[in-house]
Amino acid sequence: MAGETYEVLGLGNAIVDVIARAEEDFLQRHGLAKGAMMLVDEQAAHKLYDDMGSATTISGGSAANTIVGLASLGIRSAFIGKVKDDEAGQSFAHDIRRSGVHFATPFAKEGASTARCLVLVTPDGERTMNTYLGACQNLGPDDVDEALVRASSILYMEGYLWDPPAAKQAFLKAADMAHDAGRQVALTLSDSFCVDRYRDEFLHLMRTRTVDIVFANEHELKSLYQTSDFDTALAALRDEELLGVVTRSADGCVIVSHDQTVAVQASPIDRLVDTTGAGDLFAAGFLAGLVRGCDLRDAGRLGGIAAAEIIQHYGARPNVNLASLAAQSGIVL
Repeated sequence: MAGETYEVLGLGNAIVDVIARAEEDFLQRHGLAKGAMMLVDEQAAHKLYDDMGSATTISGGSAANTIVGLASLGIRSAFIGKVKDDEAGQSFAHDIRRSGVHFATPFAKEGASTARCLVLVTPDGERTMNTYLGACQNLGPDDVDEALVRASSILYMEGYLWDPPAAKQAFLKAADMAHDAGRQVALTLSDSFCVDRYRDEFLHLMRTRTVDIVFANEHELKSLYQTSDFDTALAALRDEELLGVVTRSADGCVIVSHDQTVAVQASPIDRLVDTTGAGDLFAAGFLAGLVRGCDLRDAGRLGGIAAAEIIQHYGARPNVNLASLAAQSGIVL
């Protein structure tokens, strides 16, 4: 696309993940809804952290994970997100820049500490997340770099931004800038509980064409249209006449547009370890294919390849070069 410097720009919550294994009874004792993302205050975060077992700390955040995945696929990528100038914030900035992502959002000098997400992984690989948003809540319209937005082919944003009011305004400002520059805007619905909170607003974003591309898993899609039937929800998404991408775990994905429906099988894995970041990395693969001109089927295959890599180890950042994995499957970007 003419005038572009970056192929995908992410806007999202900049979070450091703390990941630990947990048994089902641990979730029950703490009153945690398995598979959900729950917002907690700093005191609750400290209490849960003290009760967790041995943990691994790694930079995370939904859109940030996607952008790092895109960089691993050789896509020119950038990210906007707010961290404090503390140890965790410096770690986040170091990690994302080391991945090859452009990250220049100014550090917060005052206020809440850098956000943390306490991720509990049960033996079946399911993750339950408890997020202290911290400095993320200070992400606002002034942090949106207009030149960066206008120079990026696709703007990718996460539904979790709808929780902090200032971040919501940053989302809308960035989307307007992107469309004014002739760019596309993509949204991931983040999780079904997020959809429950903001269903009408997400549908409004879709129906006013504030977003052009929507990512969801099947649970989020059913929640969006308040139905227990997948086919009914998929038909409703198709009627929106935008590009919809729906992941179905082991059943792969379904991609719908106004004139196409494409089903793609999941990539095989040796062992399921941790589903943290599966949707984030699927979006990375799909967007990589889309921005490099692949057809929808190959874009879906790329999403499956990236997701399969991430669920076979702990953490939501790739352990290997995803471009090499894609090439082994016959897709060269």
